[in-house]
Amino acid sequence: MKRRPKMGLVLGMSLTLLLSACSGNNGGGAATNGAAATPGSEPAASAAPAETAAPEAAPPDLGGRVLKFAAWWDLKPAGNTASEKERLAKIAEVEKKYNVKIEFVNVPFEEYMPKFTATVLTGEPFADIMQMEYKSALPAALKGQLLKVDEFTSPEDDINQEKKLMVRTPAIAGQEYGFDNPGMAGSGIHYNRDLFKKLGLPDLQELYAGGQWNWDKFLEIAKQATKDTDNDGKTDTYGFSGWSIDIARNFVAANGGAFVDPENKAEGFTNPNTIEAVEFVNKLYNVENVVKNKTGDRMNYEEFNTFKDGDVAMFPAPIWAVSSELPFDFGVVPFPVGPHGSDKFTFADSGSAAKFIPKGVKDPQLVYKIYEETFDIAQTEDFPGQEWLEGQYNHEEDIMMMKDNINGKGQIVLEDAYPDYPTGKFLTDILVNSQSVTASAQKYKPEAEASIGKLGN
Repeated sequence: MKRRPKMGLVLGMSLTLLLSACSGNNGGGAATNGAAATPGSEPAASAAPAETAAPEAAPPDLGGRVLKFAAWWDLKPAGNTASEKERLAKIAEVEKKYNVKIEFVNVPFEEYMPKFTATVLTGEPFADIMQMEYKSALPAALKGQLLKVDEFTSPEDDINQEKKLMVRTPAIAGQEYGFDNPGMAGSGIHYNRDLFKKLGLPDLQELYAGGQWNWDKFLEIAKQATKDTDNDGKTDTYGFSGWSIDIARNFVAANGGAFVDPENKAEGFTNPNTIEAVEFVNKLYNVENVVKNKTGDRMNYEEFNTFKDGDVAMFPAPIWAVSSELPFDFGVVPFPVGPHGSDKFTFADSGSAAKFIPKGVKDPQLVYKIYEETFDIAQTEDFPGQEWLEGQYNHEEDIMMMKDNINGKGQIVLEDAYPDYPTGKFLTDILVNSQSVTASAQKYKPEAEASIGKLGN
């Protein structure tokens, strides 16, 4: 049965009650010390009059300056939801308050970073605040092309700690550069509930709740789902599908490994946890044969969408890749944690991104403050990202699974930040050419180390 959760107003109500409780009586009538006067007694001493609060300073007038906020899609709220309408009104209010014009710049993805580099080098970045993927932000940070968060915030207004309108995003090369409004992001093992019911397979969320969701159980179910259902000698349903590089990254992250260690500037192919995870992925492809390969090329990115055929039981996918409009019912659980993994990371976040302020932006602290204020609206959600999740998932239990057990547990993947990092070659040798995982790790270790060295410090 499909059901959508009701939109909550708990946060907004709580804020209203808090503001009401804190408002107090700070004007008008004379205050007393609370002692009642009695006949013949001295009148009670009056309390000292309250100090008059200093008038709030007028906001700075930026003289009609155009502030540009950029991404490879349109960041302007569409106005389709209550919160989007509220934010559009807030943007107009902020424009008037500071005498600015806010422009949302949409640059095609393939043109985005070249335009960033070209304009930053001239000292005039094409936008004041820019969406950037971490794999692009790392080289930019190392070249001194981004401002650190501490350069445009202060301890007093440090990302607005009270309202949490903005949060700092994970550090790059040991320094904090990124920020973003709180939201929802994550990738998990999604499963075709309709197919599970047809094949008589146990629900994955029940296995997860019972502490039985691990690599062994994953493989067991994948094998049970890979079937010739009509006895014609051809496989009709499959246990798993996906883009092989994405699959490997996720299982490696869930086992405490990584293909590259940016903090220590070290390759990760030879990490024992990485080797163990890649051995498991190789087993899925080349030993148990539970992975559907629609294109015939195991390295083809298009395998990412193979699950949409409806004959695959389980598939890895981020939130944006699924939709309540899919032709089958589906659910989600975290990637099963590997033998040497932990709950800290349950998926690999290869598309992790945040907002950054490029070097050369004038008045960055004020630009940041104005951007932050555009999010200071009444809260219509129980938690950030609720409206979006409700548009992607049909079941409340899936929304809460993503919110409570997947969101925020992504390992940021940065191999693509390094020039010609050989992850694809490494996995091709194993999954396509049937080479040993350990031998392939040793083979590509020097190439990986050279790639890390090219990016520099």
